[in-house]
Amino acid sequence: MGGFNKKTSKIVTLLLCFVLMLGVVGCGQSKDDNNPSSPSTSNDATNNDTSNGTSEEEKVTLEVWHLWTTESDGNAVSFNKALDEYRADHPNVTVNIDATENEAYKTKIKTAISANEAPDVFFTWGAGFAQPFVDADKVAKITDYLPDDALANLNMASANNFTYDDGLYGLPFISWVGILYCNQEMFDDVGAKVPDTYDELMTAIEAFNAKGIVPITVGAKDAWNAMFFQNVATIRTAGTDLSTEALKKNESYDQQVFVDGAQMVLDMVEAGAFDPSALGFTYDEAKIALLNGECPMIYQGSWLASEIQNPELSLVSNKVVAKNFPGLTGGEYNKQFLGGAIDGLMVSNTSKNKEVAAEFVAYITERMAKESFLQGAGIPAWTIDSTGETVDPLVQQIVDLASESEGYVVAWDTFLSGADVSTHLDLVQELFAQTITAEEFAKKMQEVNE
Repeated sequence: MGGFNKKTSKIVTLLLCFVLMLGVVGCGQSKDDNNPSSPSTSNDATNNDTSNGTSEEEKVTLEVWHLWTTESDGNAVSFNKALDEYRADHPNVTVNIDATENEAYKTKIKTAISANEAPDVFFTWGAGFAQPFVDADKVAKITDYLPDDALANLNMASANNFTYDDGLYGLPFISWVGILYCNQEMFDDVGAKVPDTYDELMTAIEAFNAKGIVPITVGAKDAWNAMFFQNVATIRTAGTDLSTEALKKNESYDQQVFVDGAQMVLDMVEAGAFDPSALGFTYDEAKIALLNGECPMIYQGSWLASEIQNPELSLVSNKVVAKNFPGLTGGEYNKQFLGGAIDGLMVSNTSKNKEVAAEFVAYITERMAKESFLQGAGIPAWTIDSTGETVDPLVQQIVDLASESEGYVVAWDTFLSGADVSTHLDLVQELFAQTITAEEFAKKMQEVNE
């Protein structure tokens, strides 16, 4: 990626501050990879060797599922590099990979877990998404199968969303934050200011509409993509603490601050912030509009930075700036973020090779922590040494923003579980379709808690 800047240990300090803050709170195609690919020459992702000590004569096969179906995705690049290194270091282990697109993956892994047909290792979101797996005893307590020093470099605060009843059941590799990506060039062309406040955002929306340009691209057909707007709007009106308590069913959604968050979404829809056909677009389709320079804004996870800055995928590399979602005038929660350490790997309780699988998870997630960061896909959940490495300027903007955060809450569809997730996502899509009022949204969300 062009335009890199040299960074030193200052980055590590910022990252550690960010990850530690996350601890206060808890987002295809199939491929059979039997044959090891050429190993990477880089093997410096960690100072901690978590070798499982199996002899070369022991032949083991691991089935591994994940959702990185786009090879250019930063986490896909990171995972594949870590996998190359693992295969080189563990010639006795055959790793078969199965990759499935995000939405289909959610159904696939839930079905497999329920039927006791889960793979040895699988990608999952922590918190509420994985809670049923743990409650049903379908997931191995990973620390039972790892040597004591295997997690020496893990920032334990970042593992909160994989901790259930004081037991650690999975390992994260990155944290993410929601970012409003803004094409500075397009803002300059229409004479609009890149927004820091919600009022400035609405002014920019008006300016782009006047030029016949859709202001914000969103793939609302993938309900989680639309959900991000309601989630972060509610952070602005209710804050992360109250949002978290409502998600835990300790507080009511039927309060004015939750109504106000839903109303912000309705106001944006009414103002023409999104394409009128947004409910017919997937996330993958929607992001193309930003990458092709056709749409000036997208609100997405920090993982998108890697694609934005990849000149082979994007026409807007080095033209985009990162902003937290614009704050309310005089708002108390303007420096809070949607996001957290929620992406990770777990080991199935049906695995016949739990020690090998657990070591694989520790090995891969630690190396992915560094590589995903360097790819611009996330912020490390493990302590890394980035001295002498190059960091993309857009990624650095995100790190700097996150270092100033005053609170986080993860995406609601990963905090909630079971039928509550579908109810929430359906209600968000109804907001986008303008078939429900903000008051009705809050009342129907409260019905989930009763």
